[in-house]
Amino acid sequence: MLVALLVGLAVLSEWYVSRPVAEERIDDRFTMCGPGRAHACVVDGDTIKLGGRKIRMLGIDAPEVAEPRCDAERERGHEAATRLLELLNSGPVWLVMTNDRDHDAYGRDLRRIEMDYGAGRERIGDVLVREGLAARYDGAKANWC
Repeated sequence: MLVALLVGLAVLSEWYVSRPVAEERIDDRFTMCGPGRAHACVVDGDTIKLGGRKIRMLGIDAPEVAEPRCDAERERGHEAATRLLELLNSGPVWLVMTNDRDHDAYGRDLRRIEMDYGAGRERIGDVLVREGLAARYDGAKANWC
């Protein structure tokens, strides 16, 4: 009985922390970030820029592109960034603010990014994890080398 109660409280706690508080629909066409292309662009597999904002995707860790620890991480980082670009340009996406933290230590907005897939919405981070291009973020960076 106590175990069932604790499991129920854990599920309720996870729901409360990750429930949507606000969302923003984005219809912009994304490019890869670079000189002169900073309005709506992909920085890497888990970070985008939108106007003057930098947005970090909640719940995942993608391989680094700018400062990889090895060549394998750089290659997978480019694959993750390219796939994120494809997903963002597949139709409208939503930036979802949750009860989790609003900003990280670097000042980036922390958001779930969701896309329409016909019957509803799917988290883009879940797609990247399922395809092996990102890992669930558990507080530590994944080892891509």
